[in-house]
Amino acid sequence: MNTKAFLILLALFALASPMMAADGAATNWVAISSGFSMAIASGLCGLAQAKAVAASAEGMARNPAAAASIRFALILGLALIESLALYTLVIVFIKVV
Repeated sequence: MNTKAFLILLALFALASPMMAADGAATNWVAISSGFSMAIASGLCGLAQAKAVAASAEGMARNPAAAASIRFALILGLALIESLALYTLVIVFIKVV
């Protein structure tokens, strides 16, 4: 296991016990972890969308005759990628409120 993964797991284990506490102070940790989860989901969605658009542009440049089917697959893929961020936002609102 590399050092970066070990440090990430160590941080997750260190933050897990205060987040699971039964008192009122746990709501602060829920809000903080919800913010981090939304930031991570949005960042990964942005990276995935950029990679999808770049690959589709390259595919259309290589084969202009298949541009319509590539465009359809791109729009479908972008909608599915964006749904990850929207589902994360819904879960954040459910957990925080």
